[in-house]
Amino acid sequence: MQSPKYIQLKEQLLSWIASGRYRPGDKLPSENELAEQFSLSRQTVRQSLGELVQEGWLAREQGKGTFVGRQSPERRVSSGNRTVGIITTSISDYIFPSIVRGVESALKDRGYRLLLSSTDHRKDRERECLEMMLGHSVCALIVEPTKSAEGNPNFDNYMAIEDHGIPMLMINERYSDLDNPSVRLDDDAGGYMAADHLLGLGHRRIAGFFKTDDMQGVRRMKGFIRACRDRKLPADASQIVRYSTEDKGERPQRMLREMLLTEQRPTAIVCYNDQMAVSLLDTVRELGLRVPEDLSMVGYDDSFLATATEIKLTTIEHPKSALGERAANLLISLLEDGKPLPDKDVLYAPKLVVRQSVSERH
Repeated sequence: MQSPKYIQLKEQLLSWIASGRYRPGDKLPSENELAEQFSLSRQTVRQSLGELVQEGWLAREQGKGTFVGRQSPERRVSSGNRTVGIITTSISDYIFPSIVRGVESALKDRGYRLLLSSTDHRKDRERECLEMMLGHSVCALIVEPTKSAEGNPNFDNYMAIEDHGIPMLMINERYSDLDNPSVRLDDDAGGYMAADHLLGLGHRRIAGFFKTDDMQGVRRMKGFIRACRDRKLPADASQIVRYSTEDKGERPQRMLREMLLTEQRPTAIVCYNDQMAVSLLDTVRELGLRVPEDLSMVGYDDSFLATATEIKLTTIEHPKSALGERAANLLISLLEDGKPLPDKDVLYAPKLVVRQSVSERH
């Protein structure tokens, strides 16, 4: 069933505002111009504009016209809008439920509501999520950027969020063209720690598997390479597998199979995350090899998957719910106490969790 015409126009106007086409202080077309452009009656146009004025999106100035309004975060909160938005790349799987629970716990303790949305690792969905969050007039926003290593095609939407005075910070990573701080794990140090642990156990042929369409994977790979260099061991490009979100279910498995069938096969591997490690564990089993006797493995994130199989993974711990709580509390401090957000990223130091998936190499 199609929405009433005034609702359709209202949504169109909100889309213009959310995309940055009309910024705070900009004058909208007149009622007559909008009526003509959309083939609507002036009464329908007036109804759409009236609702947007009531909601604080627009402001009328007698004799001058209708302008895009701007609400401060404090005004949103004092007027009863206590909804904080969070946009993640995923909601229901892996470590994301724990991060969201951390955010929700901190917000609930202070009387805020959570509006949750997921991009499903798609840039076009990220744009839709940003427009939806602005349309709901959230008082603050937490974003996990989608494929952060591949640029920011939604820059105009982020600028619209800023134009409307909505404070925002990022989690796990950030876009390089935005000034918003992030709350994240020090992934360069984590990649270094994973590789250095194996090097310290005597391994010299170590392969790395990294998802490099996000900056987490890029940083983990750089740390991995730096650890090899610090041990005077040249990083072999043929032993570093870079993959994207789309081909994570096929390319890494095929590459590991090829590596393990060579004479100079790796004795250990570092994985982008526990999810990848468990997937590669299946490939190891298919070839009749054992972990850690034939191949040592290090995962990343210390997710529930790290202990879900008969081989308990050595892994790098991710703060998960603590990270979510920290992000939410930083925004609450801004909204309620006027305390500015940090001017640089908030970093968690990585911790190595040693289990049974690694052994010494003699």
